[in-house]
Amino acid sequence: MVTQCFNCYGTNVKTVLSAIEERLDEPSARGLARAVGATIRDGVLSSGDRLPPIRTVAAELALSPTTVSSAWSLLARSGTVRTDGRRGTTVLDQLHPPAGRYHRALEHQTRFATDLSTGVPDAALLPGLARAQRALSAAATPGSYLDPPVLPELAAVLLEHWPYAVDELAVVDGAMDALDLVTRCHLRFGDRVVVEHPCFPPIVDLLESVGAQVVPVPLDAEGLELTALEAALASPVAAVFLQPRAQNPTGVTTTPRRARAIARLLEGTGTLVVEDDSSGALPPATPLSLGRWLPGQTAYVRSFSKSHGPDLRLAALSAPPALLTAIRARRELGQGWSSRLLQRLLLALLSDPESVAQVERAAQEYGRRRAAFVEALARHGVEVGGTEGINVWVPVLDETAAVVRLASEGVGVAPGAPFSLIPGDGGHIRVTVGLVRDGVEELAEQVAAAARTGWSPRAR
Repeated sequence: MVTQCFNCYGTNVKTVLSAIEERLDEPSARGLARAVGATIRDGVLSSGDRLPPIRTVAAELALSPTTVSSAWSLLARSGTVRTDGRRGTTVLDQLHPPAGRYHRALEHQTRFATDLSTGVPDAALLPGLARAQRALSAAATPGSYLDPPVLPELAAVLLEHWPYAVDELAVVDGAMDALDLVTRCHLRFGDRVVVEHPCFPPIVDLLESVGAQVVPVPLDAEGLELTALEAALASPVAAVFLQPRAQNPTGVTTTPRRARAIARLLEGTGTLVVEDDSSGALPPATPLSLGRWLPGQTAYVRSFSKSHGPDLRLAALSAPPALLTAIRARRELGQGWSSRLLQRLLLALLSDPESVAQVERAAQEYGRRRAAFVEALARHGVEVGGTEGINVWVPVLDETAAVVRLASEGVGVAPGAPFSLIPGDGGHIRVTVGLVRDGVEELAEQVAAAARTGWSPRAR
């Protein structure tokens, strides 16, 4: 008889298992998931309660551990539960879900005169839409639900500049939509997934939402650290998520030498490489993908939000054929396709010489702004890494003190904690220097002073 207490509310395993068994209409993963859902709905389990261990459920309900694990996976995918390693699987609050890492990174109690916390592009550097809209008005309006989901003309333009040879692409509603589709079609509950440290917070939120086990691997000046990656690969890894150019928040761009080395480590493993190239046409570096060496193991995402406008909400995606087929099937259950009108607008922006020139000038200006800030910061004794992108990852003595000091001076920055996955790696702030049009020297002086500010005894 099982009687131990398994959560802070005192609910015992026997009570929960009895409730689940009463509601179990078939001995399958879906049947078990429905039974757990009914147990939550009926109030036997509440937000914050932990589910019994998989082996306990399997033994008590005469089910296989695989069936129980699959049921937990279904519950995680629906947002009903969340798995957190050794701390177990916890019932989530369905009415008031917890704030994700990215929400915490951007949460402010006040407005700033200079808000450099957002990671968004400068609206003044986005290409104008007037010429593209004229081209759009002259285009035939799609009139059928059966039209191809990707405009053939757009696909041709995208494939011409793709970093490795692929036969076809999908167009989806932005980079996070692409990553969500890949995640939910490829990963399973409990899968180990390598991510960069520090990492773009929504990626971690997404992976945790499906019950994946996040395995952080630090970055160095060339990309993922090879020794740490090799250690992570000692156990099976379902996927490696990385940003090959202008990594957010660090600005690190993976070098060709490092990309080749990573490809050699992953070759023949069956591990999927998921690349989020979210800066579009902005970094000056030539697009680089591990798909050049591992085309059958790579899903590559290119977004146009930073280069052409956040509200465009479009990204292109290539993936191994079986995964791309699964993604299309999943989309057919929802939105079906991304707006062909928006696709025509993107096609016009990518084809018009003046629009192309505007994006190129924006890339040069972002590079100038970043370099100017990094150089000014160095003159004040603060060194930062990375080479590209609109963000700078600044080491600080005391993260909270740095954020608060800058806020008191009217400058908003993002705290580093939501981006960080390895404890004890030191404090940081992310500064979106792509928005800094002037006053670089003064801002660098403020950030440098904040970087040296400390409140805790350890910081002093």
